[in-house]
Amino acid sequence: MSTPSTCERPSAERAAAGRRTRTATQAQALPSGPAASRQIIVSNRLPYRVDVDESGEVSVTRSSGGLATALGPLHERSGNLWIGWAEDAGERDAAVAVRMDAALAERACMPIHLEEDDAALYYEGFSNSTLWPLFHGFPQNTHFDQKAWEAYVRVNERFCDAVVAVARPGDVVWVQDYHLMLLPSLVRAAVPEAQVGFFLHIPFPDYETFRMLPWRAELVHGVLGADLIGFHAYDYVRHFLSSCRRIAGLENRTGTLTVEGRLVQADAFPLGIDYERFRHAALEPAAQVARSEFADGAGHGGCKIMLSVERLDYSKGVPERLRAYRAFLSRHPEWRGRVVLVLVTVPSRENVASYQALKAEIDELVGQVNGEFATLSWTPIDYYYRSLAFESLVALYAASDVMLVTPLRDGMNLVCKEYLACHDGGGGVLVLSEMAGAAYELQEALTVNPFDQEGLIRAIERALTMPEDEQRRRNAPMQQRLARYTSQKWSCEFLDALADVKSRQEAQRARLLGPSTAQRLLDAFAAARRRAILLDYDGTLMPFCDDPAQVRPDRALLDLLCRLGSCEDNAVVVVSGRDKDTLEKWLGDVPVGLVAEHGAWLCDPSRGAWRLQEPLPDGWKDGVRTVLTDFVDRTPGSFLEEKDCSLVWHYRACSPEVAERRVIEIKGMLSDSLADRGLALMDGNKVVEVKPRGANKGRAAHRWFADPSYDFLLAAGDDRTDEDVFETAPEGAWTVHVGDGPTAARFALKSPYEMRELLEALARRSA
Repeated sequence: MSTPSTCERPSAERAAAGRRTRTATQAQALPSGPAASRQIIVSNRLPYRVDVDESGEVSVTRSSGGLATALGPLHERSGNLWIGWAEDAGERDAAVAVRMDAALAERACMPIHLEEDDAALYYEGFSNSTLWPLFHGFPQNTHFDQKAWEAYVRVNERFCDAVVAVARPGDVVWVQDYHLMLLPSLVRAAVPEAQVGFFLHIPFPDYETFRMLPWRAELVHGVLGADLIGFHAYDYVRHFLSSCRRIAGLENRTGTLTVEGRLVQADAFPLGIDYERFRHAALEPAAQVARSEFADGAGHGGCKIMLSVERLDYSKGVPERLRAYRAFLSRHPEWRGRVVLVLVTVPSRENVASYQALKAEIDELVGQVNGEFATLSWTPIDYYYRSLAFESLVALYAASDVMLVTPLRDGMNLVCKEYLACHDGGGGVLVLSEMAGAAYELQEALTVNPFDQEGLIRAIERALTMPEDEQRRRNAPMQQRLARYTSQKWSCEFLDALADVKSRQEAQRARLLGPSTAQRLLDAFAAARRRAILLDYDGTLMPFCDDPAQVRPDRALLDLLCRLGSCEDNAVVVVSGRDKDTLEKWLGDVPVGLVAEHGAWLCDPSRGAWRLQEPLPDGWKDGVRTVLTDFVDRTPGSFLEEKDCSLVWHYRACSPEVAERRVIEIKGMLSDSLADRGLALMDGNKVVEVKPRGANKGRAAHRWFADPSYDFLLAAGDDRTDEDVFETAPEGAWTVHVGDGPTAARFALKSPYEMRELLEALARRSA
C-alpha cells in the first residue's frame, strides 16, 4: 500500500469526524434486529472476503480461517453482528466501497475502514512485527517502533468507536486476538456496564519475555477491561496472571482477579474444530477418489506419505522439520524410495523481508534434500507453495499415513485436529510438537520437542513403523475428545463462562455496602443503647506497605478513633495480629481496647496492664525459627518477625513467583509436625504465621459477641484471620470484609479508605 504524503493526511479532528460519519452510516445500513441482547464479535478481519471484478461487480465469499469457521455458527444467529477491518475497501472508489459495505451489512458484518498508513503500522507493524514474534518466543525478530505503537492505539480506538456506535444494553462484546488488546478497556471506559470477553489465539509469553515490551503495562490493563479473558492452554493463563502480579500488582485466586472492584476471570478454553464437517468430507466419494489418485500418483505409489501443512511463518518450524527428515533419510537408507514428505506451505506476508528469507531457506532445503536423495522414480519431498481448497486439503489429510505438526511455538494449531477428524475411527499417526497448545489435549499423539532433532528422527521412524492397531488405539480417545469438544462447544462454553462471571459480579455488587445498606447500618447504630465496634488494623484501617513498621496511624485515624472511643456508649476495640508493644506505642493514647497477636493479649481502654488470655508455651519456637530463618536466607526481600506468642514470615516485598513457591515449601515442611504440638500455620496477607492453635481473633471477639448488653455489633477485617471473627459473630451483627475475595462477612467495602468513611459517619452519629 502506498503512504500518502503529509499534505494529503487529514488532521486528527477531520479523521475523528470521518470516523464518526462512517460509523453512523454503517450502523444505519445494518439490520436493526430485535431489542434483545446480541453477541458482537470483534476481530481484525471479517469472516468474509469481498472481491470486485473489472466491471465493479461485488462478490462475497466466506473465509476458511479457523476463527471464521469457529465463530460462524454464532455469527449466523439472528441479530448477532461481526465488526472487523475491511482491508480492500479503502483502495476502491467511493461508489464501489459503498456497495462493498452494503454487501457485508447484508451478512451482519460491520466493516471498519483505516487510513493506509495506520493500517500498515497497526497490522504489519505493531501486531505482526512486535506482538506476534515476541509472544511466540522470537525476541530476535521483534521490532519496537513508537510510531507503530501509536497507530495500534489509534486503530483500537477506531474499533471502540464502532462498538460503542452499535452496542445496546445487554449486548455481549467478544474481542478476538492480539490485534485488539487495548479494546476491552476502551469499551469498558465508554460503556462501564458492558459484558466484554477477550480471547487470545496465540501464546501469552512468560513474564521475562513479556517485560521486554515498552508498552507492557498498557497491554495488560487493556486486556483487563474484559470480564472474562480466555486462552487456549493453562500455561498461557499462568503466564498472564504472572504478568498481572508483576506489572499491575494484582493477585489472583484460582484465576480470579479484582480490577478496580470488578471481578475478572482468566481461564483456558481450547479451541476445537467442526469435527463432523471434516469427517463427512473425508468420506465423500470425491474425496475418496482424490485420495486414491494422490496415494497412487507419480512418485507416491507404494510409499508411505508424511504430510506437513503450515502457513509460512518462522514459528512453524518448517526448516527444522526438513533438516530432521534429511537426517532421517541419511541414517535410514532403507526408507529411501518408501516414504514421501508432502510439504504444503501456504503463502503469508510475502512482502516482509523475514518471511521472504524464510521462503528462500525452505526452497533451498527442499532442493538440497531432493538433490541428494531423489532417483528417477522417487522424489523424497513433494513441495507445494500455495493455498489449497478445502476438498483438496481433506483428500491430503485422508491419504496421509503420518502427519507432522512440529511448530516451534503455536497458540493451538488446528491442522492436527483436522487430520484426526479425517481419519475418524481409523489409523494414521500424528507427530505433534509439545510446544503447540493442542499438545495439552492430544496427549496420545507422538509428542516431540521440535528443537530436538534426534527426538524428531526417532518419532518419524516410530510413526512409519507403528502397527495399525496401535494407531487406532492412540487415535480413538483423541477423536472422541475432538468430536465432543467442537468449535461450537468452545464458543458456547466461553459465553456461558462470561455469563457466570457477570452473575458473580452482580452477587458481589449486591454484597457491597451500598448507600441504602449503609443508611440502615447508621440507623441501627443511632438507635442502639450500647455498641461494640471490633476493627482489624492492617488492610482495614490502614493500607498495606512493604515495610510493616511504616504503617503508623496517621493523625486523621487517631482523631477518628478518639471521637468514636470517647462516647461512653461505644466499645471500640482494635483486634490485630500486631504485637502488643507496637499497638501500645501507636494506639496507647487512644480510648480504645486493644487485642494483640490475634487474641493472645488483651488490654482494656482504661489502660490497665496487658493480660495474656491463656498460658501459651513458647518452647516450640527454636525449631520453627530455624526453619523460617533458612527461608529468609533463601528468599530476598523476606524477613522474620518474632512476637511473644508467634513467629511470622513476611514476603510482601518478594518476587511473587518465588514467594509462592516458598509458601508451598514452608507448608510442606511444617504442617504435619505443627498439628501434634498444638500449633497452627496460618496464611495471612503476604505473611505465613505459626502460632498456638488456641489464639485466634474469633475467640477474642467472643467476649463482646456474648455480652447481651451490646445491641449493636460491628466487626471489620480484611484477611483470613478475620474470618474467624465473621464466622463466630451473632446472626444480627454487621460484619464487613474490606477488599475482594470470598468471605463469611455479610457485607464488603473496597478499601480502608471506604472503611474510614463509614467510621467517620458513625463518629458523627456518636457526637
